[in-house]
Amino acid sequence: MNSQTNTIKLDLEPNDAQRLANLCGLHDEHLRLIERRLGISIRNRSNQFQLSGEPIRIKAAAHVLEALYQDAAKAELGPENVHLYLQASGVEAIEQQMQRPEGAADQEIILRTPKGSIKPRGPNQQLYVRSVITNDINFGVGPAGTGKTYLAVACAVEALSNDEVRRILLVRPAVEAGEKLGFLPGDLSQKVDPYLRPLYDALYEMLGFEQVAKLIERNVIEVAPLAYMRGRTLNNAFIILDESQNTTREQMKMFLTRIGFGSTAVITGDVTQIDLPKGQKSGLVHVLDVLDGVEGISVTRFDSKDVVRHPMVQRIVEAYDKHEAEVAVKEQAERKAREAQRLKMEQESLNLAALSNVQDKR
Repeated sequence: MNSQTNTIKLDLEPNDAQRLANLCGLHDEHLRLIERRLGISIRNRSNQFQLSGEPIRIKAAAHVLEALYQDAAKAELGPENVHLYLQASGVEAIEQQMQRPEGAADQEIILRTPKGSIKPRGPNQQLYVRSVITNDINFGVGPAGTGKTYLAVACAVEALSNDEVRRILLVRPAVEAGEKLGFLPGDLSQKVDPYLRPLYDALYEMLGFEQVAKLIERNVIEVAPLAYMRGRTLNNAFIILDESQNTTREQMKMFLTRIGFGSTAVITGDVTQIDLPKGQKSGLVHVLDVLDGVEGISVTRFDSKDVVRHPMVQRIVEAYDKHEAEVAVKEQAERKAREAQRLKMEQESLNLAALSNVQDKR
C-alpha cells in the first residue's frame, strides 16, 4: 500500500441538518462504512468534512459523499445505498478513470423500461451494457450478484420497447443445482418455469406482471428450453441464455448457430458453479477459448468487486475464490510429489536391475 497520506476538505452544500443526518446514518454508520471500505479517515463538523488517506482513496470518498448527499435530499439512505455507490465510485473506478486519456470517458448509459430507468453501476456494468448495445453476441461471465442476468433482461426490455426486436427469448439449460427435482407437471412452459424464475422476476419488475403475461400469451416473450432450440433460426429477437456454464460443448455450438439477422444474444454464466455431471466439460469454458478475439463478439468478465448484492455476498465470493486457489496450489504440489515418487521408484528399479545384471555376469 502507498504510504503517502493526504488530507482534503470538502464542504457539502446546501448546509441542511436533516440531509446531513440522512447522509451520515445512525451513529455515523454510513461514514464508518466508507472509512472501512476505502481505508481512510473521515471527520466532519456540520457540512464541513475532512478526509485523510491515500490521494486516490480520498478522491473516491469525496465522490461517494457528494453523490450520496445529492440522493439524501430525495430519499432515505441505508447501508445498501452506500455499498452500491462504493461499488460504482470506489478506488477501482477512480484508478481506471485516471488511466484513461483526457476526454476518453464515455457518457454513462441509462436503460429505460416501462416501469422505470435502470442505471448500470460501476465501470464494468457500464462496459457490459455498452457491449450488449453494440455487439450481436455478448458473454457476461462472473459470480452471482454482479448484475449479469438483470442487465441483460433490461437491455432486452428496452430493445423490445423501442421496436428494435420483435420478441424476447429466454433460454436456459434444465440442469439441477445438485438436487433431483423429479417429474415436473404441466406444459412445456410450466416445466421450465422453476429454472427461469430469475428472468421472470426481472421482467415483472420492468414490465409489470399483467404485461408480461400478455406478452407470453402472444409469444412475444418466449420460453425456450435449450434442448428444443435445434433447427431454429432466430431473426429480429433478443435472446438470453442464462446459466450457460451448464451447457455442453455441443449445446453451446448449437445455440450460437441459431442466431439470425437483426438478433442480439447475451450469454451469462458463472464458471465456478458448474452443475454438469462429473467429467462433462462446460460449453461456456470451452467457447470462451474458441471465440477469443473473434470480431463482433464481446466478453465482459466480472469479479467479486462487481457484486451489487449484500456486502456479505462479495465476501463469500472472495472466500470461495481464495479457498479454490489454495486447493489448486495444494493439488499441484501433491501431483508433483507423486510424480517425483514415481520417478524415484523407477530409478530404484533400474538400479536394482543393473545390479542384478552385474551379479549374473560374475
